Amino acid sequence: MKIQYIVLLAATLAAAVSGQAADNSAAPAVKPAELIALLQSNAPNAEKAKAFKPLAVFGSKDAVPAIAPYLSDEQLSSWARIALEAIPDPSCDEALRKAESELKGRLLIGVINSIGVRRDAKAVDALASRLGDADADVAAAAAAALGRIRGDAAAQALEKALATIATPLRGEVADALVRCAEEYLADGKKADAVRLYDLVSKADVPENRVLEGVRGAIVARGADGIPSLVALLKSADKKRFALGLKLSREISASEVTDALLAELDRASPARQPLLLLALADRADPKARVALLKAAKTATGEVRIASIRGLKNAGDASCGPVLLDAALDADAEVSGAAVEVLVDLAAKEIDDQVAARLQAASGEGRLVLIELVGRRHVAAATAVLLKLADDSDAKIRSAALTALGATIPVNDLSVLIARAVAPGKPAEAKAAEAALRSACARISDRDAAAAQVLDAIAKGQTPAKCTLLRMLVTIGGDKALKAVAAAADDANAEVRRAGYKALGEWASADAGPELLRLVKSGDAELKIGALRAYIRVARQFVIPNGPRMAMFREIMTLAQRDEERRLALAVLKQIRTPESLSTAVGYLDQPKLCEEAASVAVTMSGKMIASNPAEVAAAMKEVLRAAKNKDVVDKARGLLNRAEKK
Repeated sequence: MKIQYIVLLAATLAAAVSGQAADNSAAPAVKPAELIALLQSNAPNAEKAKAFKPLAVFGSKDAVPAIAPYLSDEQLSSWARIALEAIPDPSCDEALRKAESELKGRLLIGVINSIGVRRDAKAVDALASRLGDADADVAAAAAAALGRIRGDAAAQALEKALATIATPLRGEVADALVRCAEEYLADGKKADAVRLYDLVSKADVPENRVLEGVRGAIVARGADGIPSLVALLKSADKKRFALGLKLSREISASEVTDALLAELDRASPARQPLLLLALADRADPKARVALLKAAKTATGEVRIASIRGLKNAGDASCGPVLLDAALDADAEVSGAAVEVLVDLAAKEIDDQVAARLQAASGEGRLVLIELVGRRHVAAATAVLLKLADDSDAKIRSAALTALGATIPVNDLSVLIARAVAPGKPAEAKAAEAALRSACARISDRDAAAAQVLDAIAKGQTPAKCTLLRMLVTIGGDKALKAVAAAADDANAEVRRAGYKALGEWASADAGPELLRLVKSGDAELKIGALRAYIRVARQFVIPNGPRMAMFREIMTLAQRDEERRLALAVLKQIRTPESLSTAVGYLDQPKLCEEAASVAVTMSGKMIASNPAEVAAAMKEVLRAAKNKDVVDKARGLLNRAEKK
């Protein structure tokens, strides 16, 4: 704990020093002697408080005499303790022990806490005497500190106090004893750990402390603790039963599996699902056998729990049972089985699902088709292609949907034809969605694009428009060229679809084509193309220089203030003195002023550390021109920060 505290303080101070260095390369190094002198001066407490954290990191025993007197200071005691807890020198322990003998109340409690943090074994006797303190908070702090210090002397003091201390404080003592037992166990002193855990488990202390003792005693005993674990599983008390379930997941001994199985046969229906799930978490072959049996023969919640348990404990051998359950008439049973089958990674299950689908009939086919799709069972593609022509409309739509997850690139033409076929809108919609999924999944983008482009070349106008959307999903140079060509098509509907596809393109590659269309394309579609170009400039990774050039093009081409306001947000992605100055330049344009001010404030918040002078100048201009209260308040705060750097 002490090490963690030092690391945290070091990180905090390092960040502060780093920040100073970023703002001022000549920032002075921390000088402990000057901090000590500050503590020994008549400076205000607010100034002295700034010395303690740096001394916690850079201080040595030389600082202790200057820090120690502040342990009795109501305002600075906590700050002093931060330093003394961290400085790695025995004189800190001496100072804290001395203060412990002199202080009272809140200050005393703080010192006792610090002694605990430092785990000062020499303070055990003094802390032990505090266990009987008239101030209950002091006694509780002493118990907690002894629990942190641990060791034989601390454990003996706590053990003695457990029998004599006032009832309200026994819980604190019990908690400290558990800490001592934990250290004994970590050090290999099993007998000592068991003795303390047993002591707590049988003491007149709050129930949560009793259960901590019970738990610790079982863990410490290992295989010898199994009978106690079984007793928990048999207990009518819900908390003890819950502890038994928790421990059954933590203890790896095979006897625990046997205990769970034995209790499973005796347990009430309400507890059986919980026991089954605990068995599942053990990933024990014996547990899998029990889960499979229950999945086949049990009913209700017990069966559902066993099925869900196979998610962790199952393997390929569970496939037949889970597939039977997936086809069960009970929707909850079926749903649980499907979710488990989707997650089981065994390749053999793919083959089992494909074989079941090949031989299936009736409504069960819908479940199996769903499984094929969700597991991406490529081996079932041929069956799905047949089912896409089934007489049942539900089966046809389900098969088309699943093909999106399984169909290879060479068979894309099947989905393409269905997606653009007239007369069956529901199936066309399912096929289009499947085609989009397949295009996103297939890694050979050029091959996928070739199939779609071939269909575009042969298709009628509605088909062309539908398939242009697929090219957006595919991406790549070949698809982009085709979409750009469509934007120049003589057919207005195709041309509009080409513009739309370019506007939705998922990379910055569409930028040059969009710019071309803004400059010389369809007059009715230019605004949409310009907005799409703005989206490219705002959203994608583009170097600062080219992005700034895009911004200038936009502001030159934009005919409306709506697009100019959208374009100002491009500057937020650049964040250079030039882009900040550019944003400020629009403050004098009434219709762009508020947007420019908001953009400048946002940029400045990111740039203040590296460019404080430029930020200060920009914020003065924002304060002169902006009206929005939130923007003005932020600008004023940024100006104050920038001027201090």
